[in-house]
Amino acid sequence: MAQFTVTGSFLARRDYWQTFQKTCEAHDADGAREWAFSEIGGCHRVKRGLVHIDSVAEA
Repeated sequence: MAQFTVTGSFLARRDYWQTFQKTCEAHDADGAREWAFSEIGGCHRVKRGLVHIDSVAEA
């Protein structure tokens, strides 16, 4: 599996978008994107519609 870096932002509070950069192991870029949605949603209780992923790059 390859290492991917996912960058983006999520709505942390009203009118405040928190940026993030996460690194994970995945088979492809779509798997890394899904992992980021799951990680942010699970840790911060944010729905997928409020997570904006800017880029997914192989590390």
